[in-house]
Amino acid sequence: MENKAIARKLRLLSQLMELHDINPFKIKSIANAAFKVDKLPFKVEGKSYAELEKIDGVGKSLAAKIVELLNTGTMVEMDELLAATPPGVVEMMQIKGIGAKKVSTIWHDMGIETIGELYYACNENRLIEAKGFGLKTQDEIRKVIEFAMASSGKFLYAQVEPEADKLTDQIKSMFSNALMEFAGEYRRLCEIITELIVIVGSRDQEIAFQTISHSGILNNQIIKENYLIGETDNGLKVTIFVVEKRYFFKTLFLKTGNDEHVNSVLERSVDEADQPESEELIYQKAGLAFIKPELREGNTFIERAENNELPQLISYNDLKGALHNHSTWSDGINTLEEMALYCRDKLKLEYLGICDHSKSAFYAKGLSIERVLQQQEEIDHLNKKLDGFHIFKGIESDILNDGSLDYPDEILKKFDFIVASVHSNLKMGEEKATERLIKAIENPYTTILGHPTGRLLLSRNGYAINYKKVIDACAANNVVIEVNANPLRVDLDWRWHQYALDKGVWLSINPDAHRIEGFLDMHYGVIVARKGGLYKERCLNALSLQEITQVFKTKKK
Repeated sequence: MENKAIARKLRLLSQLMELHDINPFKIKSIANAAFKVDKLPFKVEGKSYAELEKIDGVGKSLAAKIVELLNTGTMVEMDELLAATPPGVVEMMQIKGIGAKKVSTIWHDMGIETIGELYYACNENRLIEAKGFGLKTQDEIRKVIEFAMASSGKFLYAQVEPEADKLTDQIKSMFSNALMEFAGEYRRLCEIITELIVIVGSRDQEIAFQTISHSGILNNQIIKENYLIGETDNGLKVTIFVVEKRYFFKTLFLKTGNDEHVNSVLERSVDEADQPESEELIYQKAGLAFIKPELREGNTFIERAENNELPQLISYNDLKGALHNHSTWSDGINTLEEMALYCRDKLKLEYLGICDHSKSAFYAKGLSIERVLQQQEEIDHLNKKLDGFHIFKGIESDILNDGSLDYPDEILKKFDFIVASVHSNLKMGEEKATERLIKAIENPYTTILGHPTGRLLLSRNGYAINYKKVIDACAANNVVIEVNANPLRVDLDWRWHQYALDKGVWLSINPDAHRIEGFLDMHYGVIVARKGGLYKERCLNALSLQEITQVFKTKKK
């Protein structure tokens, strides 16, 4: 075993000991030994115990550990500590800029056990409130995690959007008359993007191709016959197809829908258009109403297109209010008044639903019963003060292990509406998780089921649930399901929107904002809701202030 490998193992042992708050003198001696071994001018392997203990900074105890490491490839003490540490916490210790002491704070004080949860905390500005952290450290950690996420070749839609905008400007600046559109996953509004596909149509295909090829807009270019592959500065794969203008819409259609969808449309085409003047014409030739790009996944909407029954997809302008948001009363950055004024004056919304964390969320300054009552006094005061706007009294109530909510009924009934969410014990089996959610759904005070699976895209899988049973329970108990608009969540998954709508369940596009900028995430909520086929008539926060007030009153009765 090389000296560097031995030093790395010793360093990990010292970090784990610091993480578990074991003898600081022992931690220091092991860390020092790791440094010394790494710098030795000779190999440690092959040395006897007697020779090892004479090395400066090693001594008898550490010589024994090195012998154990050389003989077995590991150390019992290290293995025991690893077994007592969540794998995600061990992974955090590899992040540049945070040592074991900071990881200990993240784990023990904030209850964060994975890189994904840490990234989410950075995005919610939660890390700056922890001891030993500041805004600069938080930003550095977020950048390191984003770099690691990008190395997997997968990106959140929200990460790709600015890259796509930049690419659009660059290509359009080269050509005044060329056609240009994105295709593939990005045009279908997929939540995870592995490749950004661009279609360019030009009267002079060869000149356009050469212009783009020599423009330098992509790194590590590979030039093919009529397309080129490269990547952006952050490692996003980009493929640009350059075709003659007459083939633009045919190519755009072929490269947008997934294979199943494209084949289903082409199979229905009686007279296939070789050079269609629009995508609408392609669908017309197949006897179908035009299907929006975001709906081109498989056959889900083919039959509806045949019967001219496609939904009028929801748009951002349909939203009248923002539900499920956090203020300085719990782990938010802005005051209630600041959030209300931003929604009213900047976003032109009619209402705000405040849902600070409940008392079980100690890590997020969850509200005790006394503080709930104090907050509601402030809301009453603000509602008298704010003209043409209303703040609804809500709470994000933790769903406990047994499915109950974490306030007594006499407190629950004081809220206008309640978002019930799981935040703890996420390692449940499907049956347990499903039972837990259904019990919460059956609570007469539950208005909305928050982020139903607790997933964090690219970083933490949600707990497995029986979607049909959970959605059926929401239908039976008149409970709305949240489409959490945070681009790391976008949960409920769009693949289950149609099942929910078919069962009569309403959805709500909730920003889960922890600061005023977080309200802008409703943009991503609308995107994923459109992909799921949501229309405004079944979206809770597309209701006017008067309409939603009546909905909340009826639910409470």
